[in-house]
Amino acid sequence: MQHSNACPAPLWLTQDRLTPRPDPLTLDWLFDEGSLTRRLTRLSEDGFSVSPLFEGWDTLRADECAALELAEGSEGWVREVYLRGHGEAWVFARSVASRAALQGDGLHMDELGSRSLGELLFCDQAFQRRAIEVCRYPEQWLPPAVQAPELWGRRSRFDRGALSVLVAEIFLPSLWDAARAHPENC
Repeated sequence: MQHSNACPAPLWLTQDRLTPRPDPLTLDWLFDEGSLTRRLTRLSEDGFSVSPLFEGWDTLRADECAALELAEGSEGWVREVYLRGHGEAWVFARSVASRAALQGDGLHMDELGSRSLGELLFCDQAFQRRAIEVCRYPEQWLPPAVQAPELWGRRSRFDRGALSVLVAEIFLPSLWDAARAHPENC
């Protein structure tokens, strides 16, 4: 794993608890309840792709265990990817699920490769999405190539029976450049 767990966990907030509030464009992207994959595909005019960075069993971070209602130090499947527009990294995404829930459910996160997990979650109507939470994502938790302070991140938990998948998406500066340059595609 390329990221340090040593930094303090951020405070994840729902929209009603978020102060100060970001600008309207940022707020719109952070709390959009539709498929981020579809929105990025639209913004990139079908130049969207997924680049896997890490996939494997690992110890989940304390904030992830709390969000998934697991004992601290639980092991789970971790998938980290870049969501790209025209080859440029626009979003860093980290998805996690507990080992026990995944092994009992049959969702094969290990077989996604360059396919979007988000699209799978949105196509399976059995998944129920919980509230979106946002934070300023810890720089140390980002891949070295995109580390920057104060980046906005969001996460949501998707539940299907006993399976819960926590999906975090961190919006990189290149996304905001593209969104401002092409507001008609947002």
